[in-house]
Amino acid sequence: MTSTAHAFTPSDAVSGTGSSVGSLPDAAVLKVLRSALEEDAPYGDITSQTLIPEEARATAVLNARVPGVLSGGTVFAAAMTLADPDAVVELLVADGERFTAGTSLARVTGNARAVLLAERVALNLIQRMSAIATKTAGFVDLVAGTKARITDTRKTTPGLRVLERYAVRCGGGANHRFSLSDAVLAKDNHLAVITGGDSRKLTELLRQAKAQLGHTTHFEVEVDTMEQIEPVLAAGVDTIMLDNFSLTELAAGVALVNGRARIEASGNVTLETVAGIAATGVDVISIGGLTHTVAALDLGLDIELDLSPGLTLTAGSGDR
Repeated sequence: MTSTAHAFTPSDAVSGTGSSVGSLPDAAVLKVLRSALEEDAPYGDITSQTLIPEEARATAVLNARVPGVLSGGTVFAAAMTLADPDAVVELLVADGERFTAGTSLARVTGNARAVLLAERVALNLIQRMSAIATKTAGFVDLVAGTKARITDTRKTTPGLRVLERYAVRCGGGANHRFSLSDAVLAKDNHLAVITGGDSRKLTELLRQAKAQLGHTTHFEVEVDTMEQIEPVLAAGVDTIMLDNFSLTELAAGVALVNGRARIEASGNVTLETVAGIAATGVDVISIGGLTHTVAALDLGLDIELDLSPGLTLTAGSGDR
């Protein structure tokens, strides 16, 4: 593997379209990529080192085999630039932008060995991120015209949360708390432990807990029955999560809360049910499946071989 010690940032590695969904922290991207490249080529790529002349150069194009929403262009570019600091990467489609099958998404020119070394890591990440963005966009489209916001959960791939959360934003969704350190979210197991099954204690115990927090710390509580709503609201929580409620129960819960707290709906949300959930008037719909049940979007990296003036052949990346 070409040295990864060169000082650069992913945002410096690309040219082309800009993104309107915010940026990824450079340090987080580099941490993921360095680990992934070390895993994939701990002692270099012996195939390319054996077959490819050291000075050979190549141009490769990232092409879409299927339609989708792009996420991870900067990550793709940074993988290439880590392998070859002199590589030039042009992003042809912006993160958050929808594309059709056959669209060229990016182009990279650099040392041939380096392009081949970084190919699988770059594809693995941009395929997963784009799959998440595409799935999120499908949910966001279905709740258009309602006040409901589609959000992710902490059901992310360990080590990849920052990338997957960014992909959700590329699809038009929003992020829930990033980690356990960011907000209080008391779920059914927390409540079972503190109440010992005695629901009469719930309001006072939640009030005591809230009193320990700073005024900027968000306090959310999950409920799984209508009977829990009033005792939780009486504690002055910021958000109440209605977990696995039916549509009838959600509508009744929204009416009961009546603006006294933000309402989140969660639990087995699908493309078939999300519009009905949004129509009940909830504020947030959290969906673990945005990140934990996605199949990689079919994108391929094709090497362009310029054999003679006016003649270019293409070799697909396959399943290497």
